[in-house]
Amino acid sequence: MSVSAGAAQSHDQRVTPLPARPAVPSVVARPVDGAEWDAVVSGFDAICQEQLYAFASIRWPGVTAEPRLFERHGRIVGGALVMVQRLPLGVGRIAIIKWGPMLADMKAPDAASLYQGMIEALVAEYANKRGMMLSVLPHASIGDSNSEYQTLRARGFQRGAALRFPDRYLVNLRLPDEALRKSFGQTWRRQLNKSEKSGLEFEHAGAQRIGDFKALYAAMSDRKQFPDYSAFDTLDALMAMDQPLRPELFFVRHEGELVAGALIFKAGTRAVYLYGATNEKALPLRAGYFMHWHIIRWLRDHTRASWYDLGGTDGFQGLHQFKKGMVGDAGLIRPVPPVANFATRPLTYVLGAGAFAAREAYNELRRRVEAIRPSRARPDQVSSPLPQEFR
Repeated sequence: MSVSAGAAQSHDQRVTPLPARPAVPSVVARPVDGAEWDAVVSGFDAICQEQLYAFASIRWPGVTAEPRLFERHGRIVGGALVMVQRLPLGVGRIAIIKWGPMLADMKAPDAASLYQGMIEALVAEYANKRGMMLSVLPHASIGDSNSEYQTLRARGFQRGAALRFPDRYLVNLRLPDEALRKSFGQTWRRQLNKSEKSGLEFEHAGAQRIGDFKALYAAMSDRKQFPDYSAFDTLDALMAMDQPLRPELFFVRHEGELVAGALIFKAGTRAVYLYGATNEKALPLRAGYFMHWHIIRWLRDHTRASWYDLGGTDGFQGLHQFKKGMVGDAGLIRPVPPVANFATRPLTYVLGAGAFAAREAYNELRRRVEAIRPSRARPDQVSSPLPQEFR
């Protein structure tokens, strides 16, 4: 900093020093096994299915899942399920964290600094000590800006790949019925009104009914011909979990026949729409509107979640319109930030970033192949530009 201007003033004048940056609190990382991990994090505010050991061990069988809890002054404050991926030819490894690290209490006064502390602990273990590239993908934020992504960039993480259609659709769960209905888009509300005159019945089902949902989902997949990149093969493991981690199953019937169903992850402060299924009768009956209306009300009355995350659209304009109308003027549409990557050693970063680039090229090729198959539904949504903070 230049002091030439101050040098011409009186020798008695003192320059006020800038305030020191607050110290990042030190957190202690503790590795745990998968069973303990799932049991402990079930009560976290930020829990999500991708951070469950039971999910990750099936969804990504080629990686090593390493659950790590973080403690401060003997209190568990958060955790991260780190997936260690070996690079081709054994040239290195990447430590990947999706939707983490998670805070146990997102409303804690020191939540932001605890998040920084967890990032520091992860950098120390995976980047500094073990020489890996650390890759973190934060959630879409409910705030006007994504503080987690900003924390990562301020720490020196570099912008990585971004999703093609990054928007996530979040319904406000903390509204009474009248305000909730008014919050919906006009078209969405009109379709809901029509659905309520169609003789539909809503049902909250037990886990033993998962076979009925699978049959409905398989029939829908054959009919619609959407490319399915979901984690549907993890369903049995998720449904075998104890509460509150086991997803909730809902159905809609018409004249006794199942016409629609949905699976919802409802632990934590953000419930998530995992899977939905309909038969050919559901569309003219507007069963999707009826089902989501009752799911929103059930989540409001039976969980502590504040938001209902509908996920993305995979590029389909019809899904965008449906979800946008349900979000309405009381909910939020927020983008998932790009991946943030960090490595202490330049060569490690080059190898890791190159591996991610190769994977993106493969995924793009797969999308192009799917697009030329005449039976497949084709994305028709125009993607929105990323906010300035993510560029």
